Amino acid sequence: MLYRVIDADELPSLAKAFMDRYRVVAPVQKNGESVYEIIESPDDIDLFGPLSMTSLKKYFLPPRETLFTFDAETNSVTDFTQDVQPLVLFGAHPCDINAINRLDTALMEGPYADPYYTALRKATLIVGVSCMPSKDCFCHVVGADEARVGYDLFLQDIGGKFLVSIASVEAANILESACDPRIATDEERIAFREATRRRQEAFNKEIPDIQEIAMLMDAFHKDAFWDELGGRCLSCTACSSVCPTCFCFDIRDELDPSGKTGRRERVWDACTSPQFAMVAGGHNFRPDGRNRVRHRMYHKLNGFLAKHDHMLCVGCGRCVSACKAQISPIEVFKFFEAKEATDGR
Repeated sequence: MLYRVIDADELPSLAKAFMDRYRVVAPVQKNGESVYEIIESPDDIDLFGPLSMTSLKKYFLPPRETLFTFDAETNSVTDFTQDVQPLVLFGAHPCDINAINRLDTALMEGPYADPYYTALRKATLIVGVSCMPSKDCFCHVVGADEARVGYDLFLQDIGGKFLVSIASVEAANILESACDPRIATDEERIAFREATRRRQEAFNKEIPDIQEIAMLMDAFHKDAFWDELGGRCLSCTACSSVCPTCFCFDIRDELDPSGKTGRRERVWDACTSPQFAMVAGGHNFRPDGRNRVRHRMYHKLNGFLAKHDHMLCVGCGRCVSACKAQISPIEVFKFFEAKEATDGR
């Protein structure tokens, strides 16, 4: 990894250099909220605002996308051609970078890579930025508080300057053309370590730092806790809508008004939806909130880990804010903490 330092006032020039070659998505303020949007000017960027409630996955896995069109009269199918344009995600937080890494594992690196996701992902550069945790962040508990891979540049604020981690030649060339990067001094390296320490100390101390989460998910798989937690679930699917790593989808055929032509579409789906596990004949493998919520938590905190060596949850805290029934991994961690205290571990 190559490290350089730039001054904070060079940041607009860096963003403008990317905008000259790419569409650039960055966090902006809109109606009092921070959202990721394609920007028109570097002045639009709100780099250190709160984490956007919507994640970056929509740029690789849209909520609704056409797979192909069909003509019922001629019995013909036409492959849908994606309009893939080069994109830069500017200002991605470590949790979102780790989330994209998880999606890459699931949708690009297996034996059957998703061609739609892959095409969009390969046309994208990522510029990450350091952040300070909110009260709902628990990325440190699930090992996603640092982005070690998955970005092209990463900017660490060290007070009027940025320590820049450079991970791709293309991004390095743009940085060199737009800024005056220099080798970090000893004082700047110290400032980096101090900024890292402040971030680590800023996490909400009321969130239990649970070890061996996956093992505990197995140990308490049948506990009555899941009846209580699942009984709260409203099946609104808000958790999966805001989650940066949920990638379940449904396939639907949509007819045009003529009834003769149409298109096959992929749309986001959620395992907390009552219909998600229903099969032909009306049998539902997960008919109640207990089974649906437990399945979701198990996949996030154990199932994906067993296969891919990383939890699928990245601790961004979006589900904590989105769920009106206070269902989140934090509630699971508190349950584990109480069990450990009761059992005298």
